[in-house]
Amino acid sequence: MKSQIIIEVNDKMQKGYSYALSAKTGEAFANDFKPFYTPAKMLEMGVFEGKYCNDCQNEFPPSWFENAKISDTPQININYFNIKSRQPLSVWKEKDWIYGPDPRGWFQWYCRYYLGRRMQEIDAKQIKRWRAFTRHAGQIKANCEPGDIFCRPRQRQALLQWSHDPLI
Repeated sequence: MKSQIIIEVNDKMQKGYSYALSAKTGEAFANDFKPFYTPAKMLEMGVFEGKYCNDCQNEFPPSWFENAKISDTPQININYFNIKSRQPLSVWKEKDWIYGPDPRGWFQWYCRYYLGRRMQEIDAKQIKRWRAFTRHAGQIKANCEPGDIFCRPRQRQALLQWSHDPLI
């Protein structure tokens, strides 16, 4: 019997949490979940003003952070579209956007899912949220000229942060 890999988490937001990887990294995704970018590419392209995964890098492969744009303080110029794109965690909690054992929200869930963690109920909820986010791509297509990546930069940055193609 093959032994399972267990990830131990001890960072500023979560202590004493562990999870098992039951899928190979980047494989065995749900049929209706086809993210455009890997977590490493998203970090490299600039997400969340660089203020994400700062204290939890030990949880994920070092390769994810080789080219990542990370900062101790939020910096708009780190974002791919150079705009403010993040809200305080208090807003996320107020709007019930935090689910299960992922106190940092959707992107933390995606990183763990990509790594190989599977939690049927939480995965289904987060994938449903990801699918619903395609409405922003529809708004860009309806209101922007093809190739004009500077049209609706806030929505484009949001698409990137949800692993959809913002360069549509």
